[in-house]
Amino acid sequence: MGKNEIEPREGGKASMAMPGFTGESTVTAWEPPHRFGYRSAPDEEGAFMAFEYLVEGRDGGGTVLRFVHSGILTGDWEAEYDALRKGNPLYLQTLARYLEHFPGRTAVPVAAFGPQQPDQELVWAGLTRAVGLSEQVKEGDKVHFTVEGQTVDGVVDTVLAPGFLGVRTDDALLRFVGGGGVIMTGHHIFTDVDQADAERTWGAWLASVYA
Repeated sequence: MGKNEIEPREGGKASMAMPGFTGESTVTAWEPPHRFGYRSAPDEEGAFMAFEYLVEGRDGGGTVLRFVHSGILTGDWEAEYDALRKGNPLYLQTLARYLEHFPGRTAVPVAAFGPQQPDQELVWAGLTRAVGLSEQVKEGDKVHFTVEGQTVDGVVDTVLAPGFLGVRTDDALLRFVGGGGVIMTGHHIFTDVDQADAERTWGAWLASVYA
């Protein structure tokens, strides 16, 4: 999600920037190509997140990625834990789609936010309708819609209703992420597009969907 930058050394800075927010962490492990880890600074209540990725080769040319996400949650920790339990597999699935369809290519991250809605069911209904799908969408369904006059044709590759819809096109992994009546994009565009322009375009599209 967002634009990520990493200082390639243990103790270096890792940052994730999205519209109106930048999160910073410290690199805790840098052993390419086998191990990478980072940890956020504790907030005022002591909450933090830590991530570790371990890559191991296997006989026959395969590779296994082991992902460990740990930390301390505060406040409404049960809801946050539930969101992480559902969200982490989706991020790994996006990585798998990238390796399968866009290996070696660099993506332009596109994060845009839609207007607040009364509940997530309305968000899901509006999104699926806008991309030409039913609310009972399933993986493999074809997608056809337009954004600023440009046709988008793709196939649904990931679904977790009513909070996540993934669409793969010839040059992008489109990710629509929602929760609590809010929706945003976490797109990965594999063409030479201007990030700021793309975020404005998708933000305007989301605004029109829920107008």
